[in-house]
Amino acid sequence: MTAGTSGTTTTASSASGTTTAAGPEATEAAPVTTWQRHRARLGATATGFGIRWRPSPYLVLGGLFWLVMSLAYWRVPICCDFGQHAAVVERLKDDLLHPRHPMADLPGDGSAYYSPYAVAQALFAKATGLAGWQVVKLSGPLNLLVLLTGIARFVRVLTPRPWAPVLALFAMVLLWGTRMAWWSGYLGLMSMTGNLGYPSTFGIALMFWAWAWAGSLAGAPRGLWPYAGLGALCGLILLIHPITSVAAVIGVTAFALPHLRSPLRWALTGLTALAVATTWPYFNPLTLVGDQSVDWIHRQLYTDMPQRFWLAALGLPALFLRWRRDHRDPLVLMFALDCAVVGYGWLSGHYTYGRILGLTLVPLQFALAIELTAPRTWGNRRAALAGATALGALVGFVQIQAGAVVPRTLDPIGFDQPPRWPSYAWAAAHMNRGDVVLTDGYRPMRSLPAFGVNLVAPAWPDASLAESVRNKRLDEVRAYLDPATPATERAAVVRRYHVRWLLVAPQQPLPPEAVVVSWSARTGEILARVGGGSARG
Repeated sequence: MTAGTSGTTTTASSASGTTTAAGPEATEAAPVTTWQRHRARLGATATGFGIRWRPSPYLVLGGLFWLVMSLAYWRVPICCDFGQHAAVVERLKDDLLHPRHPMADLPGDGSAYYSPYAVAQALFAKATGLAGWQVVKLSGPLNLLVLLTGIARFVRVLTPRPWAPVLALFAMVLLWGTRMAWWSGYLGLMSMTGNLGYPSTFGIALMFWAWAWAGSLAGAPRGLWPYAGLGALCGLILLIHPITSVAAVIGVTAFALPHLRSPLRWALTGLTALAVATTWPYFNPLTLVGDQSVDWIHRQLYTDMPQRFWLAALGLPALFLRWRRDHRDPLVLMFALDCAVVGYGWLSGHYTYGRILGLTLVPLQFALAIELTAPRTWGNRRAALAGATALGALVGFVQIQAGAVVPRTLDPIGFDQPPRWPSYAWAAAHMNRGDVVLTDGYRPMRSLPAFGVNLVAPAWPDASLAESVRNKRLDEVRAYLDPATPATERAAVVRRYHVRWLLVAPQQPLPPEAVVVSWSARTGEILARVGGGSARG
């Protein structure tokens, strides 16, 4: 997070120190001296022969937000996609150069989960001896720090107003809707309690830095290296979280389109991004283009869209004002291009493109924040917009987001709380690393791989495994758990997949060959041993 003063700051500067700006906000800044610019960067004010540092509003409130959200994220147990990402770290810990499939005892060649972000996590885990789930937990506060600093830098490119990043942050986490929008890459308060440690959050954090970089280049064209550096950053985002890279490229394009005086420089950005992405040894992200294996999962992103996102529409008047001032405004272009991609996802059936829906709100939320911090005299329309924004933020907080930061013990109303899945450490304690467990439970299928064990059938599609093979494995799991399946067929499944363990819900019947080892006092689920072998300990 950047520190500043109450004085005027610049939005971007060239190597020679010339003040420039990426949009119409530049006309609002009064001329400043070189010393004033330097002092503004330092966030200090001169007092006699000394310097007194004064933190910016964003440094104070953003720092408080970082602390509160880190604690909120830490208190939510493993749930949802967490086990998958922890399993990725475990596989890389076992074999950094040739990791196995994240969830099954299968080759992992070509898996898009093995990104530079995951490799860095695995190296940290190997150096510290931490488990995969611990590293994913620790990644949350770090990702949030990169995100907050990226937001500050991006907003500074658009406007020098010290309160604009503060309003942009709170608009981003509160102005969603009145129906839960919980998904990886969605940055409402509630969703952030589950996904701060995910690659999607780190990818979005880098996306804001890429947008800020593009905005500074648009305002002050430079040599070739900065454009190549921006391309390398975009290529890194593509490797870390491919769908986030779509939004990142849209943002860079929105800054580049009005400033194509040097098209070769921007072409260098694109070429460098492709070079970085296609030389990564674990997988080629270009092979994911047109992949429909996860489209069926993302179809639900297009359901109940008005209820999930309507509060962000408060930013439409602000975005319209920016369009009236400049038809090539980057936030306007960004929003239009985002909507086009989301619409393409719906019309084409490639629903995975709906993953950028949460980022489509950013131009609305940030345009609103910038408009509300404008130094112009407030009239009735802007006062009404401010009042509607405050009311909308309150409605969004109370209706959906409050439970993310208000613990149940301090909750006077009964806010919705983040998911609190049961832990499966009790079952993993009996298993050895690499053991295969057969289960069809929604939660154990997504949680157990975090402890270094394998499933017969992975819970999620993966580029390293043909979807037809995964579906066949799912069918065989269901057949094994069907009481009508003959014992010989069950034994064949155990031999084929080297099954050692069986985890079933309390209402599921156990086959005769299963030996009960343990059970969960919370859920009643039963862990049984099959296929020979012995339990740990």
